[in-house]
Amino acid sequence: MGAETFEIVVRGTLSPSLVAALDGFTVSRIENGMTHLVGLILDQAQLLGVLEGLRDLTIELISVNRVTPESSQAPQGHDMEESTND
Repeated sequence: MGAETFEIVVRGTLSPSLVAALDGFTVSRIENGMTHLVGLILDQAQLLGVLEGLRDLTIELISVNRVTPESSQAPQGHDMEESTND
C-alpha cells in the first residue's frame, strides 16, 4: 500500500488535544454525533497505528474508507473547537 487518503468516522466528538495529535487530518463533527477524519496515510503501518490509537482511547470506530481526491471533501459539519471527549 502506498500513500492514500482515508476517511475515518468515529462516534462522538474529540477533545482539542486529541484533534491536535491527529496532525495532518482534517477533523469535523458531522450529523448524529459522529466525527469525520480525513487524512493522508503513508502506509499500512501508519493506518494500523491510527486505528489502534483510537481503540486504545475507547473511541468507537464507525467506518474506514479509502477516498479518491474528488470524494475527500468533508461533509458539512462543525468546527471541532467545541469538543468534549478524549
